[in-house]
Amino acid sequence: MDIAALEERLGYRFTQRQLLEQAVTHRSHGAVHNERLEFLGDAVLNCTVAQLLFQKYARLNEGDLSRLRANLVKQQSLAEVAERLGLSDFLRLGEGEMKSGGFRRPSILADTIEAAFGAVLVDGGFEAARDVITRLFEPVLKSVDPKTLGKDSKTLLQEFLQGKRLPLPVYTVVETRGAAHNQEFEVECAIPKLELSVRGTGRSRRAAEQSAAKLAFEAAQHALAAQRRAKRKAAESDTERSPAPAAEEVSSRLRPAESVAGD
Repeated sequence: MDIAALEERLGYRFTQRQLLEQAVTHRSHGAVHNERLEFLGDAVLNCTVAQLLFQKYARLNEGDLSRLRANLVKQQSLAEVAERLGLSDFLRLGEGEMKSGGFRRPSILADTIEAAFGAVLVDGGFEAARDVITRLFEPVLKSVDPKTLGKDSKTLLQEFLQGKRLPLPVYTVVETRGAAHNQEFEVECAIPKLELSVRGTGRSRRAAEQSAAKLAFEAAQHALAAQRRAKRKAAESDTERSPAPAAEEVSSRLRPAESVAGD
């Protein structure tokens, strides 16, 4: 295992490299595994994300902050962070887990990234762990909309389409690539009523669907906004083309009233 490459991806250099090796070791691999480190990592992750949200959203109340944090530290969100790091390349799994595709299982990826945070905490202390977590989660926080309060992309897309009285999207697995233990799924999300079709990828079907839904949500918003602009422009053009009443017509409309006034 190339520990140096994983250290570079995490942005932290270990003094005790065996801690990082333990962090990526699943219990199926042997007696020394990552579950105790995962326990620590979960704690420092929740504390750090809570602090980041507290600083970023000064007007959110405790309930909203809690829901937002829960969304950021849930299994799927952590698995996506682990995927961006390419953490599956470094996992140490037992033979059974390898054959069953444990490299792409969200639960294993999420547990491992937490264990890595725990390993940094043990090796370098709280501030080192906080720095690693902050660096990995800052890109995620930039895309967070507190109004959604933890709704995933599929839910947001569904609610958006229902609000516009449009049919629900259709998800189709287009392609599955890679070996059984390290597959990548490509999923199409289609919205026929808007003539939209986008594709997303992920290490699991669910992750690929979420990726496609996010792209479809953005595309649907742009498409409907473009439709509204086109309608406004057409209405303005119709108004400009409508001729003003001729002078003779205006004059003839006024004559009866003038005659009555004269009488």
